[in-house]
Amino acid sequence: MMKRLLAAALVVAVTASPASAQLRLPHLFSDHAVLQRDRPLHVWGWSSAGATITVSLHGQCATAIADRLGRWEVWLKPEAAGGPYVLTVDGGTAEGRAQVQDVMLGDVWFASGQSNMEFPLNGFKGAPLNNGAAEIAAATNPRVRLLRLEHKSSTTPLRDIDATWTTTTPATAADFSAIGYFFAREIAAREKVTVGVIDSTWGGTPADSWVSTDAFATDATLAPALDARARFQQDQADADLALAAEAREDAAIRASGGTPPSHPWHPPEEAYRPSSLYNAMVAPFTGYGIKGVIWYQGETNSNVARAPYYAALFRGLITDWRHNFAQGDFPFLYAQISSFNSPEEEWGLVRDAQRRALGLVNTAMVVTTDVGDPDNVHPGDKQTVAARLALAARGIAYGERVAYQGPLFRQATGETGGMRIWFDHADGLTSRGAPVPGFEIAGADRKFVAATTRIDGETVVVTGAVPQPRYVRYNWSGVVPGSLYNAAGLPMSTFTSEERIQGHLAFP
Repeated sequence: MMKRLLAAALVVAVTASPASAQLRLPHLFSDHAVLQRDRPLHVWGWSSAGATITVSLHGQCATAIADRLGRWEVWLKPEAAGGPYVLTVDGGTAEGRAQVQDVMLGDVWFASGQSNMEFPLNGFKGAPLNNGAAEIAAATNPRVRLLRLEHKSSTTPLRDIDATWTTTTPATAADFSAIGYFFAREIAAREKVTVGVIDSTWGGTPADSWVSTDAFATDATLAPALDARARFQQDQADADLALAAEAREDAAIRASGGTPPSHPWHPPEEAYRPSSLYNAMVAPFTGYGIKGVIWYQGETNSNVARAPYYAALFRGLITDWRHNFAQGDFPFLYAQISSFNSPEEEWGLVRDAQRRALGLVNTAMVVTTDVGDPDNVHPGDKQTVAARLALAARGIAYGERVAYQGPLFRQATGETGGMRIWFDHADGLTSRGAPVPGFEIAGADRKFVAATTRIDGETVVVTGAVPQPRYVRYNWSGVVPGSLYNAAGLPMSTFTSEERIQGHLAFP
């Protein structure tokens, strides 16, 4: 396809002969690249050991000497938004000279996670994007640049990627993250700058694979992920035999004129190794300036073995990335997993773990349960999710005074015959004329029953057949019955008032 051909194109033009040219840049520095404005500009690469390398951009110039491994790096002063510029890297006659064309200074956003972030404008089989054909046809956008990674895993951190930057056309956008593209389109239009978005995603993957080895080595709260890995390895021991048996059974059914049944999904082993996706699809970017991260993941961690430690794992991932990118507490904006009929999994537990991660600075969560599809894990309305993420970016990353957060649980207090629930961001709390949905109440035994509910200003009062109510929760099931909204039209998050879940999970 055209996008694959573009990604395979030569990244830099080296003027020395192929036999003598040693100079090499990461593929991140390709034609059409976007560099992060208003921050020191980091440029690095490889050459012969001891070579003198000169880097110039927009009138700036810096020199470095390659170390014994041939690695070099320079830092240029921050630049305001602008371009197009030419990035020139000169190693002299022996090393060669590289020129990267059409470089823009703007904002770089790193879009990552599993399939709902990976979900392209083309959609998935059986899961089309809302208005997908029209969105693709209109996808020519000179202010948005795209970089999309193919799936890749590694047991060690990689220093480079295979992909390169492209401009945005219907051909390049069709296979790109729909949320990533819609988000970039809105930010570019509002900020009047070029926005580069990096699509580093792999559907069906657990958060465990996106965390660095260092994090597992230094944070004991992440140890359960290694236990989950051990159980996964045991399950994989007979995976080849299971696939062969399913193939034989299917063939026999077809031979008799029948239709084979669906089989359990067999996930790719390489994508389930802790740190494997961090190593291949995050580590190569940690030296590159970014504005922030948008993230959509958690469905795979709703498995009953993985969900209990997701609260610690997700917070650990955010902290880990911020540490390794070494760019401060950059905005980390994420989508809470949606409404889906998966009764054997812990969707409520994962959604609440995501809510609790808001205790970390410069984070924002967008609720998606009201635009989900109970019968499809890949809902087609990615425009609304992207718009809510862009709203969060406007508030956190760009300093606008906008309401970007839906109602969030603050505390529950005793009330005659029930409990009163207090919220933040609950101005104009409304059920939009529908019955107030989704609330359950429980005593000390944690046996939740449906509650009778009414809105009272910016609070909700719940009552139920519980003599001494102690806990309350909201929209805990996989499929949620409806939503409450604030005056900004943003929905309320799943929550539970419990400090501990299932008797053993302590939330951070």
